[in-house]
Amino acid sequence: MNTTADRGLARAVQRITSTARGPYQSAIVRIGFAATWLLFLLRELPNRHEMYGPNGPWSWGMARQLIAANDAFTALMWSDTTLWFELVYGIAVLSSVLLILGWRTRTMSVLFMIGVLSLQNRSIFMGDGGDNVIHLMAIYLVLTRCGQVWSLDARRAARAAPGVTGGPSRDRVGPVLWAVLGLALITATFLNQTGWLVMLLLGLLWVGLGLWWVVSRFAPHSEPRALLDVLANLAHNAAFVVIMAEVCLIYATAGWYKIQGSRWQDGTALYYPLKLDYFTPWPALSDLLASGGVMVMVLTYGTVIVQVAFPFTLFNRRVKNVLLAAMMLEHAAIAVLLGLPFFSLAMIAADAVFLPTAFLIWLGGRVARGRDRLFSRADVAGRPEQQRGSPDQPRTLVG
Repeated sequence: MNTTADRGLARAVQRITSTARGPYQSAIVRIGFAATWLLFLLRELPNRHEMYGPNGPWSWGMARQLIAANDAFTALMWSDTTLWFELVYGIAVLSSVLLILGWRTRTMSVLFMIGVLSLQNRSIFMGDGGDNVIHLMAIYLVLTRCGQVWSLDARRAARAAPGVTGGPSRDRVGPVLWAVLGLALITATFLNQTGWLVMLLLGLLWVGLGLWWVVSRFAPHSEPRALLDVLANLAHNAAFVVIMAEVCLIYATAGWYKIQGSRWQDGTALYYPLKLDYFTPWPALSDLLASGGVMVMVLTYGTVIVQVAFPFTLFNRRVKNVLLAAMMLEHAAIAVLLGLPFFSLAMIAADAVFLPTAFLIWLGGRVARGRDRLFSRADVAGRPEQQRGSPDQPRTLVG
């Protein structure tokens, strides 16, 4: 009996330490949240000074008083100059792009987190609910190995694998990037006045990345390298579980709070936001939906049922997939009907952690084929007319 239990425990430990689970799910979450934050930053580019910068109603002095009380981290409190603000905003945009592409994923996830925390903690009143989800997920992504697939990192690792043409090459970009960011971290330590826990985390990550590179470079098959791999897998799997638990907690709390509301109980809750000017980008469409009492009641009750039931369906794959599709469609409808696109994108990106692996592999294959077709057409269109062949030239028949 004890032997069977010990074997089961050993298999469980082997399962969570040997590999980083959910490579496709973590990749789609990485791409989804980075894309959501990037689109938000680009849309608000003309308004960035009023929202997060020196021209905003929430002034730098007011933000400094609040942050001194709650000890939140934001790099925008290190200086109140416009140049510094533009630099931080630019880093937030650039890190989002590179995180989507999966270039130096671990480093970009850290810079992505710094950008999210710096801007959101600078002006805490800017957001629609989706900013809270991005805030949390940006922290969790730092601990995940979210570049195993669908990334430039994975492509570089495949090319450097033994037996591949060209063989492994020495990494020159990594040490330079590590040294530059180390210098920036040392400088930031002297400038920082709040958020010391985040600064400590950044210092540990910087040391850990340097140790990883040294061991991988000089002792790639040693026990220290295996130990580091196990620790990385443990951190990834723990963060992955936390992300899933966070999504379940969001839906469970939202659903149970709705149940306590009288408007959700009588089935009329959806009617009221459809009549608010602030949440009606398409008034005619909102009026059409609000005019159907049965439809409003069905959608109101359906929203509560789906949110409350979803955490309990994780043990049944088929039911879970049905409710997952329903929730994604619900958020897509919220984006259109209520004019909350970034909240909806953030929630859809969070929901993606539960997508089936087979579907994600199929989706990745379709995207890859579409990319190859696009590049092949562009290559043909870019060739000279003589190379493409013209109707006037004789054609050679084979067979």
